[in-house]
This record gives sequence, structure tokens and C-alpha cells, in this order.
Amino acid sequence: MDRRSFLKKSALGGGAAAAGALAAPAIAQGAPRTLVMVTTWPRGLAGVWDAVEHFSDSVAGLTGGQLLIDAKGAGELVGALESFDAVTSGQADMYHAADYYWVNQSPAWAIFTTVPFGMTAPEMMTWYYGQGGAAKHAELGEIFGIRPFIAGQTGAQGGGWFRRQINAPEDFQGLKFRMPGLGGKVLGELGASVQNLPAGEIYQALSTGALDGTEWVGPWSDERLGLQEVCEYFYPAGFHEPGSALSVGVNLEVFDSLSPEQQKAIEIAAAETHQQNYALFIANNGPALKRLVAGGTKIQEFAPAIWDAFGTASRNVLSAFMEDEMFASIFESAANGMAESSNWVALSDGYYTQQRNRVLAAL
Repeated sequence: MDRRSFLKKSALGGGAAAAGALAAPAIAQGAPRTLVMVTTWPRGLAGVWDAVEHFSDSVAGLTGGQLLIDAKGAGELVGALESFDAVTSGQADMYHAADYYWVNQSPAWAIFTTVPFGMTAPEMMTWYYGQGGAAKHAELGEIFGIRPFIAGQTGAQGGGWFRRQINAPEDFQGLKFRMPGLGGKVLGELGASVQNLPAGEIYQALSTGALDGTEWVGPWSDERLGLQEVCEYFYPAGFHEPGSALSVGVNLEVFDSLSPEQQKAIEIAAAETHQQNYALFIANNGPALKRLVAGGTKIQEFAPAIWDAFGTASRNVLSAFMEDEMFASIFESAANGMAESSNWVALSDGYYTQQRNRVLAAL
């Protein structure tokens, strides 16, 4: 047999073998694996539950249906704020939440949602994917047996809903207010009685007078929660959540038991959900705000003196946590990333937006 004939037959044989090898996995695939996800959100809650569904659908699609997510709403398997313990203990495989709910485990978790006077959504995205934030998230998660990924983004959150106007820093004295994370600790510095209630309990607490005010997310989600029915005044701009990321946290043993392809699917689905969810919130907040105003909601702004008080109290709260080594390390990374990116964005996008709005207004 000459060399040409050998190569020809080998190529045909190799092609047949390759086709067989490619076809085999589809035939040999076993039953899909299902991971139980607990969440801090009531089922169907606008925006945040959309992130849960998008992530779950993406994982299923990326794995050809071989890895499925069974998502549980808050209270269906465990209470909303019990999600972290459920995953670390192995009662559930993963959670979807805002990581700042876990500040009692470590204050560093807050940085991966938001901190007072912290990063906007684009700045968070830049730090996380381009400046080492994701590695810091994984480093923190490993301490608790969690493999975390950011998987949702609300954008800037509103300053809150109030039964009465807030005209001075002193108006926070004794105010019964719902605010989680480090922002809640800041209001505590101003004398507020701060509570960290899950979403499903906020409306009732306001209705009964157990709360005088609350923050939730923004016009779209807040409208769906019915906050306009129990509070008259809404402050769109707040100090506490300039860009809030949501997260998926997978039990580390469970994550390590997945195939490399399934692990990558979770990583990709989380990143995709982060981007899609941000767009969803921004697209819906504007129309929702118009409906709220038409329905009688009174839009307010905090006075400069109140912003100054927010700033002073925020510095006190953040400084106190600098004694925690992990918090200090992650905060420094995030602050450096924010400074580097915000300088360029202010000079490029920021200035362009000012000029664009000026020019268009004159047309």
C-alpha cells in the first residue's frame, strides 16, 4: 500500500472514529443533575426573581439540560436570611442573594453587594471582571466553604420611602427604618432604629407602623411591592447603594464535584445574568417612576446637610471595620479600582453626557 492510499484510508477511518466519538456522549449522557437553590427573595418578585430565573435558564441551556437549578423562594425551604447557613451546612446546594445580608459572618461580604458611597454598577463590573474583584470574592468565599459569583445588578437604589419628609439629619433620630448592610449601620449612627427585614415582610411592617420607612430597590421593584400604598414620600437618590450586585453562592464541595464544563457554565451564566439584570432594572425604573408620580407619590431630595451627615457617619462605620484584615484588604482593592476607573469615566462619559444633554436641549 502506497503512502497516499494509507493516508486516504486513515483519514476516512479517523473521520468515522471521530464521528463516533462525538456522537457517543449524547448517547451516553446520564440523568441530569439538579442543584437546590435557596433565595432571599419571594417567588416572582420583580427584578431580583428575574435574575434567579435568568441564571437558572442559562445554566440549563449552557449544559444542554445536564445541570438544572431548582430555585426556592424565601420561606419555601428556609427563611430568607437563613440561606447562607443552609448552603454552608449542605442543606441546600446554592443561594441567590445580596451578599451584604451576611455581614454578621464577615463585614467583607458587603463589598460584593455595595457599601455606602461605594461603586456604581459600571465601576463594580470593572473592578470585579477587570481589576481582581472576582478573585477576592472567591478568596472570601473559600473561608466559608462557598464559591461565589456576582449574578445580578440593580443599579443605583433609591434613598427610601418615608411616611414624612426628612428635612434634617436629626429627623433620623428614633426613626424605625429598614435598611440592610453597612448602610443600615450608618443610619444607626444617625440615631435610627434600623431593622433588616426580608422583602416579604416589609409591606406589613409599614402597614402596622412597625416601620416608619424603608428602602428596597428602585421604582420598578418598589412599585410591585406596593410601597407607594403605605408611604407618601420617595427619595430616588441614596448614599447607601450606588450600584448593588446580587450573588450566587455555591457550596464549595458541591462546586468541586461538578465537571469543569458545568463549573464554567455557572460562571458564564452568573456573568450574563449580572449584565442582563442591570439592563432590566434600568429599562423598567423610568416608566415605573412616571406611574408612581402620576399616582401621587411625592419625589424628594435629601438636603446637602443630610448628605454631609451620611458622609461623616459612613466614614465612621467603614473605619471601624478596617480592623478586620479581610475587609481591609478587599476594601482597598475595591477603592483603588473605583478611583482608577471613575477618573477616566468622569473625563470621558461624564463630560460627554453633560455636553450631549446641553446640545440636545437646544435642538
